[in-house]
Amino acid sequence: MHNCFKVIIPLLFFMACQAQNTQSDVNVESETDETYNQPFVVNYPTPGANATESYLPYLKGKKVGLVVNATSIINKTHLVDTLLSLNIDIKTVFAPEHGFRGQEDAGAKVVDKIDEKTGLDIISLYGKNKKPQTKQLQNIDIIVFDIQDVGVRFYTYISTLHYVMEACAENNVELIVLDRPNPNGFYVDGPIMEDDFTSFVGLHPVPIIYGMTIGEYGTMIQGQSWINRANELQMKVIKCVGYNRNTTFELPVRPSPNLPTLKSILLYPSLCLFEGTTVSVGRGTEFPFEVFGHPRFVAYDFYFTPISGFGSKYPKHENKICFGQELRKRTYNQIKQQGFNLQYLYEAKKLCSNEISFFNDNNFFEKLAGTIQIREDLNNNLTPKEIKSKWKENIVLFNKMKEPYLMY
Repeated sequence: MHNCFKVIIPLLFFMACQAQNTQSDVNVESETDETYNQPFVVNYPTPGANATESYLPYLKGKKVGLVVNATSIINKTHLVDTLLSLNIDIKTVFAPEHGFRGQEDAGAKVVDKIDEKTGLDIISLYGKNKKPQTKQLQNIDIIVFDIQDVGVRFYTYISTLHYVMEACAENNVELIVLDRPNPNGFYVDGPIMEDDFTSFVGLHPVPIIYGMTIGEYGTMIQGQSWINRANELQMKVIKCVGYNRNTTFELPVRPSPNLPTLKSILLYPSLCLFEGTTVSVGRGTEFPFEVFGHPRFVAYDFYFTPISGFGSKYPKHENKICFGQELRKRTYNQIKQQGFNLQYLYEAKKLCSNEISFFNDNNFFEKLAGTIQIREDLNNNLTPKEIKSKWKENIVLFNKMKEPYLMY
């Protein structure tokens, strides 16, 4: 290590500790800073769940299963409570990643249990049991799926939808998808998922950002026969009202513990690839997916310290000072205009050229990216523009393929 680093690192460490002892674990400006606190944001469009008059007739007199989580809200009331108050016969609640109440860490085991508030059986669809089993569907006539998605391939709710659709098709169970708007629905970008890297964080040959609502995506899954017995599935999508792909809007409930703000949701497609590296994206701080850093990125002035807490029990580089970039001060329009931004990966990889390993030993980076191309291109020092040029033609083909399934 160069001698200057021997002096700088202890000094920065002392400065960081002093900052933590005074107020918080980062050197940030006031939340009233007009440079990043004045977005053009309209109200959340009306989700399909609110149109109870459109789907209640399908539920009356039937035994109902629900695939829901903390985002399944009608105004301020959970869909479960709403349907129970309307005397709908709910038999089972199926819970995706993060659980029914949305309190679980990413990747954490979600267990079957009884919901304390309602007494309903909660069956996990995350872990070994990703697909409802025949025995779990024996007393169910129809399933209602209502989960807020963020329009990114490796966000696992669309994988849960895939398996729910397939289970319904195989067991002659009807399915209603209550559509919700996609906060990242304004663009399409990223490499197409390759067969060699399919997993629960990427089941379908789509780009990382696919520009569709979850209801539209479901119709594509069926229309492209990506599930068994797709033509036998009886599925109905209840559309949103007032949704425009180019409109910026706040979500009323965070879609998962580590996406607490609109900025984190907009930055998520670009920053989540860091999960396959040694770089932290701020899990264990108050601003996950709005920063990135590493204990040895001392070239940066900004720093943060991941600690164990809600949504991140064992954060990467726990209790270590990480130096990096603070992205949350960028405006909403700046983040949206940059879209899928490989510049963050490119800059971080350059800092790891000799002494610091960048990619994790497993192939999780490839599972997220859907290809080995990005890793190889970064290793060969290709620029973000050069990397992205390689999938432009495939994006054009994907956009043509998805067009028949668009509802908005």
